[in-house]
Amino acid sequence: MRSAMIWAGVVGVEQAVVEGVEFDAGEALVVVRVRVRKGARQRCPHCGRRCPRYDAGTRRRWRALDLGVLRAEVEAQAPRVSCAVHGVVVAAVPWARHGAGHTRAFDATVAWLAVHTAKSAVSRLMRIGWRTVGAIVARVWADTGGLVDRFAGLRRIGIDEVSYKKGHRYLTVVVDHDTGRLVWAAQGKSAATLDTFFDLLGPDRAAKITHVSADGADWITTVVRRRCPNAVRCADPFHVVAWAADAVDQVRRQVWNQATGRGAGRRGVAVGEARKLKNTRWALWKNPENLTENQRAKLDWIAKTHPRLYRAWALKEGLRLVFTLARTSHTDAVEALDKWIGWARRSRIDTFIDLQRRVIRHRDAIIASIEHGLSNGRIESVNAKIRLITRIAFGYHSADALIALAMLSLGGHQPKLPR
Repeated sequence: MRSAMIWAGVVGVEQAVVEGVEFDAGEALVVVRVRVRKGARQRCPHCGRRCPRYDAGTRRRWRALDLGVLRAEVEAQAPRVSCAVHGVVVAAVPWARHGAGHTRAFDATVAWLAVHTAKSAVSRLMRIGWRTVGAIVARVWADTGGLVDRFAGLRRIGIDEVSYKKGHRYLTVVVDHDTGRLVWAAQGKSAATLDTFFDLLGPDRAAKITHVSADGADWITTVVRRRCPNAVRCADPFHVVAWAADAVDQVRRQVWNQATGRGAGRRGVAVGEARKLKNTRWALWKNPENLTENQRAKLDWIAKTHPRLYRAWALKEGLRLVFTLARTSHTDAVEALDKWIGWARRSRIDTFIDLQRRVIRHRDAIIASIEHGLSNGRIESVNAKIRLITRIAFGYHSADALIALAMLSLGGHQPKLPR
């Protein structure tokens, strides 16, 4: 085998002829000079058409995979061509993407590493900048996403938002319930953001969506009702119970404010009682079967000293019981839900009176969730993994880089190592 063929294989260049190899000892750098084979020359990087040459351009270098402890680069002439559609552009080269400073093999390796390890580790191992890792991942996903149909066969989807950065920065995510894949993600948390997904999906495919689960946010409900009128809308049980948990916490804060003299209609009492109320948060939030002995004692103390707060806790547990019954009997669960609505309406606790109105507004979606057994469990799992990706990378300056890595990691199209 000729040495030129060996060098072409080592640096990962395709449809190219190796003209020479240089070694710079001072820079610990190997430069492989190549030229594009005749059949692959003078092609537009966007459409791939053969185009007339515009000028000779300049000589350029592309970073290749390291050769042991040595850096490697590919050098070639980069002429410009005149495309009838895209104008004057730098001609495509077979071994690298247009506008990239790295070979395809280098990009594939970085993308694979980014999916499996920390971004900072990838940066150090591959000897590239932290932001460069994100740019490479975005390039690889742009190619991968363009080759696959992410929306094929969508029938049951879940929609949610996830925070990815301080300052109320959110991503809206869509997950396929049947496969658990992350189907789509975009920056923002609004009806306009979700409309973008349905614009990509198209009216024909949107009409084939049979079930949509969400957390009951009005902006999601409005868009789904307009774009998927035939889909069954399911309210996520976890979020419904979370509404009740938040209502209990509001009552706890009201009682604590009264105990410290901050509430209206009652003077402050002993500091010890206020401290006890402040430390009851987890006892009121956790499920009864998960309480510690100390937390059970706090709950017993609340039942004796603050009956209104204890009644709020009982209402929260009553709503949770609805979804527990759903595992065995849908009829009993629906009956329990209607009884809970009446109980909350008569509770004389403002937060739960407001909550029962909210439950009534979403009653059909809650019952659909009970009947179809659909929840946002898969979506919450994907959200947790997106948060993990963000935490491992110590945050992202650009949402696009995070979305690209999330799609490669969780979209069912993970990158492969070269060859």
